[in-house]
Amino acid sequence: MTSPASAAPVVGIVMGSDSDWPVMEAAAKALDEFEIPYEVDVVSAHRMPREMIAYGENAAGRGLKAVIAGAGGAAHLPGMLASVTPLPVIGVPVPLKYLDGMDSLLSIVQMPAGVPVATVSVAGARNAGLLAARILAAHDSELQARMVEFQKELNDQATEKGKRLRTKVRGADSFGFGK
Repeated sequence: MTSPASAAPVVGIVMGSDSDWPVMEAAAKALDEFEIPYEVDVVSAHRMPREMIAYGENAAGRGLKAVIAGAGGAAHLPGMLASVTPLPVIGVPVPLKYLDGMDSLLSIVQMPAGVPVATVSVAGARNAGLLAARILAAHDSELQARMVEFQKELNDQATEKGKRLRTKVRGADSFGFGK
């Protein structure tokens, strides 16, 4: 599956199972917000090792610029992809029934020297999508401008929340923020 955009995908979103999609969909939605074309697939490190290695080895040659990999439990997918691709890999720990995703987080974040995986929070697929957008924005001034606008919107939203809170709390204006 690829994003609805007509352009060739530049980000791969892969996961160990389709059951990870409810978490990983947030990465796709973040990329959609920035009109970044992506592809989505299941590439299990344990059930599809040959396909997983081929995906990682061929990703750059197919035009991808980054890979977002989500996995739960032993969560080897992000690290294994990072070991076979020159592209940045962003790992998303997917929480399962037990351990609340801590097993996934530790599996992804504790990589050996020389095999980096950027790791977001447990179920943090939205941040993975945003990080991929920032990676791409480093060499795309239009995308960088959209990221700056996005950050301004976040600031405006937080400032407005502060104003609303201060109106609820007597004497809060003494904090001196957002006057």
